[in-house]
Amino acid sequence: MNIIQIKEVSKIYHSGEVKVTALRSVSAAIKQGSFVCFVGPSGSGKSTMLNLIGCLAKPTEGHITVVGTLLNSLNPKQAARFRGEHLGFIFQDFNLIPVLTVYENVEYPLLMVKNTPPKERRKRITDLLARVGMLDQQNKYPRQLSGGQKQRTAVARALVTNPKVVLADEPTANLDHKTAFKVITVMKAMKESLNTTFIFSTHDPKIVREAEIIYTLEDGELLGKKKGIK
Repeated sequence: MNIIQIKEVSKIYHSGEVKVTALRSVSAAIKQGSFVCFVGPSGSGKSTMLNLIGCLAKPTEGHITVVGTLLNSLNPKQAARFRGEHLGFIFQDFNLIPVLTVYENVEYPLLMVKNTPPKERRKRITDLLARVGMLDQQNKYPRQLSGGQKQRTAVARALVTNPKVVLADEPTANLDHKTAFKVITVMKAMKESLNTTFIFSTHDPKIVREAEIIYTLEDGELLGKKKGIK
């Protein structure tokens, strides 16, 4: 079953009189529970594609459907609710809230977007922290964590609302090789156990090697799609 349909999508940004075409007539279909990469050089349109799928921007032309919802039709309030209910986000710079503990950072999306009872909230958070190997660090603050620990916390935070889709923009860019591999392993295990769809924008060959489907972008155009080696 396709959880995402991208049909002839283009995105044009305007800066004064300058027009920049970030995507040109891109079409793609992504199945539920898959591990998908958008790859290409800087400026190829990878991050723009994730922003469109994530309801952070709207296409200039074409249509995007995610979890059966046409994203083009959503107003800002509806888009925010859709993100909270169906999407998780992982960023290369972690985006943890510095004044909150590991536990509180993972809890934050549940407090913001879902009326989850405290007992269920506690169970969900501790289960996820255990899965990503961060339960024993739950009372620490981001400043006390290594890069890998921060990213594993970010993975737990992205998954705590049980999203159908997780969007990861260069999630291993600030990690060393060994730590990056550990984080990828955690995400792969979560995909298998929860049937979550992971979509990456990445330059990292370690992520690309784990991908089931690889889309290559260059200058905003889709050059090709191929199956990964897994």
